[in-house]
Amino acid sequence: MGILFNPLMIPIAAFLMTVIIVAIVMWQKAREKQLEYHQEMRLREMEHQLKMKELEVDMEKLKTRQAA
Repeated sequence: MGILFNPLMIPIAAFLMTVIIVAIVMWQKAREKQLEYHQEMRLREMEHQLKMKELEVDMEKLKTRQAA
């Protein structure tokens, strides 16, 4: 006959399908977590840039006060 009609082929195929499905689900969860971390880091970076700009404005104000 052929390898497709082997009695062990069905259990092996079912096991492999299960492994593949679990791997895909785990990959999706890991990818979602990675995107979440990137989004959080970008938000922190933007907050940091905003604080730095505020500090620059404060420094300019102090310089103008000292010059006057």
